[in-house]
Amino acid sequence: MVADMQLFGARGETVGEVLVFAEDGYLAWLEVCSGSEDTFTLTDAHRILCPCGR
Repeated sequence: MVADMQLFGARGETVGEVLVFAEDGYLAWLEVCSGSEDTFTLTDAHRILCPCGR
């Protein structure tokens, strides 16, 4: 794993995280994890990390 970022909910609570894995210097895997029974997609994680509406 080369990077991770916590995903925070509206009240500042941790709701999940994004994990980045590399192999031989290249992106090998990107994983979005939920801290509860809710399911997160990469699009959901993007909305949380970049709330600018893009």
